[in-house]
Amino acid sequence: MIDALLSSPPRGMAGEDRLRCIDLFCGIGGFHTAAVNCGLEVVFASDIDEEARAAYRHNYGIEPVGDIVQVKAEDIPDHDILLAGFPCQPFSIIGGMAGTEDARGRLFLEILRIVRAKRPRGIVLENVKQLATAQHGSVLRHIIDDLQDMGYTTDWRILNALDLGLPQKRERVIIVATLPKFDRFPWPTAKLPMKPLEEILEKDPASRFFVSETIRAKRHAAHKASVTPSVWHENKAGHISSYPYSCALRAGASYNYLLVNGERRFTPREMLRLQGFPDTFEIVSSDSQTRKQAGNAVPVPIAEAGIRGVLDVLRRSTTTGKRE
Repeated sequence: MIDALLSSPPRGMAGEDRLRCIDLFCGIGGFHTAAVNCGLEVVFASDIDEEARAAYRHNYGIEPVGDIVQVKAEDIPDHDILLAGFPCQPFSIIGGMAGTEDARGRLFLEILRIVRAKRPRGIVLENVKQLATAQHGSVLRHIIDDLQDMGYTTDWRILNALDLGLPQKRERVIIVATLPKFDRFPWPTAKLPMKPLEEILEKDPASRFFVSETIRAKRHAAHKASVTPSVWHENKAGHISSYPYSCALRAGASYNYLLVNGERRFTPREMLRLQGFPDTFEIVSSDSQTRKQAGNAVPVPIAEAGIRGVLDVLRRSTTTGKRE
């Protein structure tokens, strides 16, 4: 079902203006780009990171507010769909798997506060793959239970950007919830062809992105790639592997854990491309800040998969006269 929708972005329900959405913990706007691709109007955004807000404002013309904890629900515009890539560090391996015991993990309660007050018809949430197993699965179960207790039908799935056309192995949990009931959520059913790595890489990257000769020689002494171009990945144990795609971009990892052909780091533009941002997205931050922003972003095709599925549920509920 959703595969057919990929080629024809919906423009709202029959007889309505464009549906409105809000973008919580927005970062640089992976959800925003996906929402616009799906025909939605973004009417509110929020993020605590000043640099991310500046990039968001520059590219989308919306001024994100700061700490969502300080925002009253009545000050948030009415909306049809709530989008939120809520902070993932508490559930990630790098973050130590603290789950909801971490203050950032408890920010999910802010989402519930807004949902309770505004009652959006649809919700799409994104987090790291480890959310599914955090505290033996109890964190995800609590999230699902909280949404169901508020009258929503829910589902979740681990989606991989690699299966949705991007040359990056990046797995994310997507949680969806709608007020209209559904029996089966229309998740993607077929893998999309991966964009070749050649289309991601810049032709003449600046010299500052190349590693030292010492690092390059060490990498090439330890590993020989079977494909070119390739992305060389060094794990925490020092093992090096290479693929015709990138392993997951990470905001807080070593600067040299991913190297193109064992020789250079990704450029900011390449990192944004790996996350599905178009080249029309203008870079306004430093290299290090853009690296952080890209590492924290939701891949645009993954966000689109969740949004399009929710739109399909809402459309079918409207068509059958079961709108809630």
